[in-house]
Amino acid sequence: MALDGWRKVRLGALIDVKHGFAFQGEFFNDEPPGEILLTPGNFAIGGGFKSDKLKYYTGPVPEDFVLQEGDLLITMTDLSKNADTLGYPALVPKLRGHRFLHNQRLGKVVVLDGAPLRKDFLYYALCTREYRHEVISSATGTTVKHTSPERIKAFEFCLPPLPEQKAIAHILGTLDDKIELNRRMNETLEAMARAIFKSWFVDFDPVRAKMEGRQPSNMDAETAAPFPDSFEDSPLGKIPKGWRVSTMPDVVEINPTRSLSKGEIAPYLDMQNMLTQGHRPAAWVNRPFGSGTKFTNGDTLLARITPCLENGKTAFVDFLQDGEVGWGSTEYIVLRSKPPLPVEYGYYLARSEDLREFAIQNMTGSSGRQRVPADCFAQYLIAVPPVRVAKLFGKRVNRIITSIKINDEQSHTLAATRDALLPKLLSGELRVKNAETFIEMRA
Repeated sequence: MALDGWRKVRLGALIDVKHGFAFQGEFFNDEPPGEILLTPGNFAIGGGFKSDKLKYYTGPVPEDFVLQEGDLLITMTDLSKNADTLGYPALVPKLRGHRFLHNQRLGKVVVLDGAPLRKDFLYYALCTREYRHEVISSATGTTVKHTSPERIKAFEFCLPPLPEQKAIAHILGTLDDKIELNRRMNETLEAMARAIFKSWFVDFDPVRAKMEGRQPSNMDAETAAPFPDSFEDSPLGKIPKGWRVSTMPDVVEINPTRSLSKGEIAPYLDMQNMLTQGHRPAAWVNRPFGSGTKFTNGDTLLARITPCLENGKTAFVDFLQDGEVGWGSTEYIVLRSKPPLPVEYGYYLARSEDLREFAIQNMTGSSGRQRVPADCFAQYLIAVPPVRVAKLFGKRVNRIITSIKINDEQSHTLAATRDALLPKLLSGELRVKNAETFIEMRA
């Protein structure tokens, strides 16, 4: 049935797609300083950007290839086996302190002058199954998949009037904005918890403050009370008086025994879904158990193979049901703090710079396939706090990790709602005036 004011159009009648610039590889860096050089690896499956694995560029920059906030990009090349992100879109976000650069293998979508098309609506049109089918079916290449401006512009779809485009983009954008807000909140919470770990157990800031007659910062009197006001010598150097030095296996279980039967359906965590920042994996699926590392809630997973370890792939398991056992790659090392240390301690220990450097230095194997042997941690020494300090740390960071989990689960619900709304709104099956009711039903 024809919808009032909607008409079928060819995308090429409304847009142009411009190629990016071949920036010089000698100026690429994995860390700042520099401008952010976007690549297909920065695109998320389904659309949008990922904030990890950014590349930085310190060479000469042609101003024509500096991107502006709100610019619409699409991936023209995908190296993954299933062309997971080929053709997907992303809108350039606002970022202070850096500029985004339009790299080769990315297309910049430019809406033609006078075309009755909103860029924010087009973004969602480029996330539909129909568009995805057009891109994949016309892609070239075997190992590396490619698309082209002409193939992108060949896509035909139903275009609503501008007011309805605006309304559709607003509804879907509101959901995405809340997801992004949750992501930023979780990023801040994660940084807070890591800062607490470093302050208490690496830099010993509360002890130093008390030595100088100061009240430890960001700490009430009850929390500060169990910290001593002096240091003593140890194999690790100066540590807080009354603390003890132990090897890591004395206070953290390494690859503890977990039970799963062959063929049993259980949550499976793929290495590609491990994040380089934050404790919660991007996704997990149920799969018959074959062979791999087993884990339960409260365990920490540390990627032991290059480059995953160097990239920071680490997770704290809190996504299973009570008593449930999950499994994943054989390239995980499972860590779990022994009481009285809280289970969260093992995660923040795994995130600490000192332990990661130790692990990287102890990698063995041929170039490109190096791994950390689990038994090397027998040589890693830890300054172990007394019970009261351990419990206070657990209480504080548990609140943070729980907040992160709540935000993340809300984002999954919001994303599911957006994904259900998207095809209905873009096809006209669900009109804007009924969308709010649909959202309330799924909340």
